[in-house]
Amino acid sequence: MWIDERGSEVLDLPECRRLLALGAKRRHHGHLGIPTDSAPLVLPVDYAVHASHVLLQIGERLLDRVDGRLVAFQVDYSFDGLARDGGSPEGRWSVLVRGLASATDRVAAGGPFPEPRVAEPGHRLVLVRGDVVTGRRLRPPAPAPGVGATGS
Repeated sequence: MWIDERGSEVLDLPECRRLLALGAKRRHHGHLGIPTDSAPLVLPVDYAVHASHVLLQIGERLLDRVDGRLVAFQVDYSFDGLARDGGSPEGRWSVLVRGLASATDRVAAGGPFPEPRVAEPGHRLVLVRGDVVTGRRLRPPAPAPGVGATGS
């Protein structure tokens, strides 16, 4: 295990893939980062996992912006004690997938498929290759001296 300069645990590839799949199974949404001429665009999306790749369901206009381009996909999880799923022993984590996005279809993609929770998710499937997959487990800051201490 390696701890970065901010005190976050840097996750190895198998753990990143496991958490990515866990997030999809628990229906966490992720964020798709798309390059544009002026500034990156980041949109919330539902996703599914296929091996080391991420599968998204998007609309035609968005497909035109991502097909054949390098994109970023990130999913985060932060347990605050109120999670519907009763929490997670994994605590707080974040996984980032960077890779080439390409249009696909249901036959080529196989399954499982994303379960969109928006009214108009679009009908196009996009596979984001897992070219670079990184992750962090976020550790809470240490309490300040004297905070939480009980006195007699």
